[in-house]
Amino acid sequence: MTTCIIEHFSTLKDHRIERNKLHSLLDIIVLSICAVSSGADGWEAIEEFGKEKEDWLRQYIPLENGIPSHDCIAYTLRKVSPTGFRECFMNWVNAVKEQTNGEVIAIDGKTARGSRDRKAKRHPLHMVSAWACSNRLVLAQEATSEKSNEITAIPKLLELLELKGCIVTLDAMGCQKAITSQIIDQNADYVIGLKGNQGTLHEEVTDFFDTARAADFKAVDYDFMEETDSGHGRIETRRYWISEELSSLSTVAEWAGLRSIGMVERECWQDDKKTLETRFFIGSISQDVKRFAHAVRGHWGVENPLHWRLDVVFGDDASQIRKDNGPAIMTCIRQLCLNLFENEPSSLSMAKKRRKAAWNDDYRAKVLFS
Repeated sequence: MTTCIIEHFSTLKDHRIERNKLHSLLDIIVLSICAVSSGADGWEAIEEFGKEKEDWLRQYIPLENGIPSHDCIAYTLRKVSPTGFRECFMNWVNAVKEQTNGEVIAIDGKTARGSRDRKAKRHPLHMVSAWACSNRLVLAQEATSEKSNEITAIPKLLELLELKGCIVTLDAMGCQKAITSQIIDQNADYVIGLKGNQGTLHEEVTDFFDTARAADFKAVDYDFMEETDSGHGRIETRRYWISEELSSLSTVAEWAGLRSIGMVERECWQDDKKTLETRFFIGSISQDVKRFAHAVRGHWGVENPLHWRLDVVFGDDASQIRKDNGPAIMTCIRQLCLNLFENEPSSLSMAKKRRKAAWNDDYRAKVLFS
């Protein structure tokens, strides 16, 4: 896998002028990935890691002029093209991921709140990422300056992906006719959440299920399943309904591939307190409730394996890196490190894997270079 990292990132274009190229771009990229995987959370920490582990690093990169200063690291990575870095990232991911028929690809956004630069009047970085639920890998990402820009970022992100045979899941922000058309054109299916941003459609789907439930789904063709999970004093029951009955919807023809509508009810008990949440969906999939539930679970699951761990394990939200392309590149490096740890087969938690990488040279080499 390390060969893959060095091989794929060796093509990354260096935009520095010649007199500022004392240290090679590839050396700085590999040093940063090694350091972040070992607990570094900023430019100074990357330099400190390099000085402590210089002999170990020289097994993999030449470091002809020693360890770069944190100012050099910061300047270099701030000038890296996010588009170029993303291409290298994706080439590496495609080299290591397994082809999974029917893969659920969850498209979701996350804001790195600490990246707001008030002096420069810059919004915090908002990164829209594609998460492969079965492979448990970040496939690609598209950066925006605001959450509202997800609508423009999602089509760009979809263009980067090979979607044939996959199910793309999106929350209500991505419930756009052009996006469903693009997914179908890319030979994939979709399951997309509904909210008030699609007022008529949301109201009609809600009314359909309200009416059907009131009549105990008599004379309605549908599929249903229920599942319950428990742990840590919490019991959660999820109920899924899906139907291809679309005759009550007024805009079916405007949504490419629209074949089914769904409802999910999440009932949670904790400390004798009950919460109940109901969500509605549109989909291009058939009336197959197991497939529907798999897609919905996959999208909800992105919060823990991706967003939560980026914040809690890698400190993405707390990062104070703010200038130029620095926030986007560092978020991509954290996602790359997360992918590396996902591919390491031990049963350790992500936090323990990162801590072990900081302490154990052999383990770090196994994760990054084996």
